[in-house]
Amino acid sequence: MDARGVMAAARRITVLTGAGVSTESGIPDFRGPGGVWTALGREFDLDGYLGDPAVRREVWRTRLAHPVWTAEPNAAHRALARLEHDGRVRALLTQNVDGLHQRAGSSAVVELHGSLWGTVCVECGAVGSMPAALDRLRAGDPDPRCLVCGGVLRSTTVAFGRPLDPDVLRAARAAVLDCEVLLVAGTSLLVEPAAGLVGLAAGVGAAVVICNDEATPYDGVAAAIARGPVGVSLPELVAVPVVADGPLRTWGDPSTW
Repeated sequence: MDARGVMAAARRITVLTGAGVSTESGIPDFRGPGGVWTALGREFDLDGYLGDPAVRREVWRTRLAHPVWTAEPNAAHRALARLEHDGRVRALLTQNVDGLHQRAGSSAVVELHGSLWGTVCVECGAVGSMPAALDRLRAGDPDPRCLVCGGVLRSTTVAFGRPLDPDVLRAARAAVLDCEVLLVAGTSLLVEPAAGLVGLAAGVGAAVVICNDEATPYDGVAAAIARGPVGVSLPELVAVPVVADGPLRTWGDPSTW
């Protein structure tokens, strides 16, 4: 069955997105030139970031210039928001930290790798707004500190090599177990544990649809694959009318156990 046929039968969909969904909004992918790892890699080395004020000052300057602050949602973000508006999205799991899904209108968003829009103090745990901290940077503070205790601030993203929040990962796995279709878009599926959600979905009988420019390690378990820009393929798939009827059946539904 092709991707359109799978989507025509899908009433409960969990979505997994990666950097490829946001590249059309001007945000480079994770590892490419200007990408998050390239630009903020030293922040993801959390020990270096915390221990070296010079590194922190460099990272703050890089944050200030990041394209996320002026980026706008693109056709892929808007298509997924429309899919949720139609009542078909169980959850939208994203590896992105840019907040563009929410700005496009999606609300069932699970941010696997956190968000660049928030700050957290590594000393007292106080959370705050990244734009507010960047305003202090523009005003002349090269290393904005926590306004509560004076501790070091970092973004509310998951540092490289650190585990995902257990509650976030638990919510993601629950959504994968409770869907008819896992719609995967714009991710190379090379980063674990997010990539492993695809194998989990396929293992419990959900149909996996992968929309990506290039091949992924999980193409072999996919029910259908749509190659090409996700800004084109996602709107086309979301527009497919639903023809399924009868009761929903997912592994997460106790009535089916």
